[in-house]
Amino acid sequence: MTITRRGAERLASGHPWIYRSDVSSAGAAAAGDVVRIRDVRGRFQGMAHYSSSSEIALRLLSTQDRPVDRALFQERLATAQSHRDRVVRNSNAYRLVFGEGDGLPALIVDRYAGWLVMQTLNQGMDRAQPMLVELLREMFPECGIIERNESSVRKLEKLPLRSAVVFPSPIPQPPSPAVRMNGLSLTVDLLKGQKTGAFLDQRENYVAAANWAKGHALDCFTYSGGFALHLARTCELVEAVDSSSEALAAARHNATQNGLSNISFTAANVFDLLKGYDDARRSFDTIVLDPPAFARGRAQLEGALRGYKEINLRAMKLLKPGGVLVTCTCSHHVGEGTFLEMLAEAALDAHRRITILERRTQSADHPILLTVPETLYLKCMIVLVDKAWGLWTVAARKRE
Repeated sequence: MTITRRGAERLASGHPWIYRSDVSSAGAAAAGDVVRIRDVRGRFQGMAHYSSSSEIALRLLSTQDRPVDRALFQERLATAQSHRDRVVRNSNAYRLVFGEGDGLPALIVDRYAGWLVMQTLNQGMDRAQPMLVELLREMFPECGIIERNESSVRKLEKLPLRSAVVFPSPIPQPPSPAVRMNGLSLTVDLLKGQKTGAFLDQRENYVAAANWAKGHALDCFTYSGGFALHLARTCELVEAVDSSSEALAAARHNATQNGLSNISFTAANVFDLLKGYDDARRSFDTIVLDPPAFARGRAQLEGALRGYKEINLRAMKLLKPGGVLVTCTCSHHVGEGTFLEMLAEAALDAHRRITILERRTQSADHPILLTVPETLYLKCMIVLVDKAWGLWTVAARKRE
């Protein structure tokens, strides 16, 4: 397969994707094939998976001219596990494979105690799934394996959406294990839960948030209670909010099994709740904002920033002087600089002065490659919120 000069330059810059517009000739390549890439001068560029339908036509697997076989996948999986052995602490729930971050593009594998949950998100990895299952069974003979292949990304690859237990079959009971995370026990629904069952990318941020949290806390978009449960160990009271009754039921269960009685649960739309609390002059010492991605594409960025600004502005107004705001975005298209600029604007409009305590990203089991911006998607800011100094207040009022 031949790629353009621009495509070759992209690979040379360290990015593993080649777009369809930079494929000069696909030859006889079929969906999911492993192909040898050459530039227009015939020079070898690498081995890649080919997609016949996605705009990302090639995903690089190796810069070496070597077979993409069982041995290569075995090496990458072993390296991935070795990295987790170094970075994962006090948890038996973690991301084992993070796609491009582990040299296995379009493959996700998460471990939840005695279960592995996998996603094969392009044609090449989907074709390799049987071999991957064999390798995972060899590496983790004590684990069952589930596929959660309902992601909309598979539609771009013209792949069917599937969710099922791959091994063992039949299963003795529905896979809802209680996993250990940061000294807590969390029950995870592996077949119906969001993502692959839980938000593993926030695991380290849960601990950081709890280190700064105090007093009366409000956890917005709590889902199954990740932040709320951690905050409950350092705060007097925690109010956990979510619009999903199923999510709140899971969060209540998790609170009960950890003996945490200082958490209340509220079913509400967070935007409406924050506005209502603002009107009622409610106040909190700590607020967590961990919303779903507001921008899944560049076209949604402007609207997403309006949404982020609204909830952050209202949260700042609800915080007592010296309060702590933990605010997140998992939208890749919202870069850290853009996110910080939005927070600054929200602070001015709220007549608040904010000081950054920590700038954080996803947990270390989601490795970030500097040459692949897409591997950095989660931004988590922990900020101190105070009343604005007089001059700032005047400037903010002029903006209104």
